[in-house]
Amino acid sequence: MSGRISTLGMHLLAVSQMQARQVELSKTQQQLATMRRVLVGRDDPIAAGVATALERARAEHERYGTNADLAETRLQLEETALVSLGDRLVRMREIAIQANNATHTADSRRALLAELREHRRALVALGNASDGQGRFLFAGTADGSAPFVETGGAVSYVGDQTRRQVEVAPEVTVVDSDPGSEIFMRVRTGDGQVAARAAAANTGTAVLRSTGFVDASQWDGGQYRIEFAGGNYQVLDAANTLVASGAYASGQAIVVRGYQVTLEGAPADGDRIDVGPAPARSLFETVDALIAAVQMADTPASTQAAQQNAFYAAIQDLDTASDHVVDLRSSVGARLATLEASEEERNAQIVSLKATLSELRDLDYAEATSRLARESAALEAARLSYMRIQSLSLFSMLR
Repeated sequence: MSGRISTLGMHLLAVSQMQARQVELSKTQQQLATMRRVLVGRDDPIAAGVATALERARAEHERYGTNADLAETRLQLEETALVSLGDRLVRMREIAIQANNATHTADSRRALLAELREHRRALVALGNASDGQGRFLFAGTADGSAPFVETGGAVSYVGDQTRRQVEVAPEVTVVDSDPGSEIFMRVRTGDGQVAARAAAANTGTAVLRSTGFVDASQWDGGQYRIEFAGGNYQVLDAANTLVASGAYASGQAIVVRGYQVTLEGAPADGDRIDVGPAPARSLFETVDALIAAVQMADTPASTQAAQQNAFYAAIQDLDTASDHVVDLRSSVGARLATLEASEEERNAQIVSLKATLSELRDLDYAEATSRLARESAALEAARLSYMRIQSLSLFSMLR
């Protein structure tokens, strides 16, 4: 029995062929429009699965990049604030040296005081600096309100101590700013390790000229006092145990556990120099102490000595504060370097991921345009074939 194909069957076959050709052509056109070989997962399930994983990895790297950009902005703002802070500390040190000069008049001292008060106001403003996003840069995570407030002439820190860790690469985090308490409130005094200070009740004319280690290995971190009486001195520890003694001579160093203290002038009986670990205090207190020194009367001689000792302490404290700012800037610089290194690595990873993604799913343009031409020709041939089939009938065969 011979097979027969009905007219309806021929029509259905022709239509099916045209639809298949149209689907192929549409897919190729869509591939060319998107320049993607893999449009849906079924086009290449393995490639699509790998591409999805790579896209997630790329999105993660881009998230790291966003985090790094925000951290970099905040660190650059901190660096700018620290530069300004350092400049103001240097200027206040210059003022302390200028003020410790007997040739100053009342008017010139008032001018120095006005400048010092302006620097102090500027320090508060720096502490309350914005991060450019409506948050306070040095408030820790409590950055919705100003971290530094002034009440009754005293400045206090009301932010928190949190250091925000920002993830900028796999297993790499960076602190995006330091809390204001670390920058402004906990700053070592003296030379950073030891502070030698003249007692406020001293009545003699002895002034501090220099301090420093001659043998740091002897220093035990204890609290000591140098007391003067009858032209002699004695060094006592916190338990009133005699550590050293001798005849006092102006300009001659007194050594306390490897730390020498040099005085000039004549101490009165009962005068005292305290020597011990350098305490930490706020920069605002350091500036307040300098302002108080400038305001002191420079007569009589004992008051003048007290003023010079106050200037000595202020200058030393400002030097140590400047070192503190340098250390902070070094820390910020190291974090910025970490961001730069992570950016280079991240960009290299993103380039590699994009290249692999391109190999997996991007279109071979030359091959696709050639295929489009073939599929267009095949569709046209199917259309013409269908048109010929449509024109066929039994009567046309009989003619």
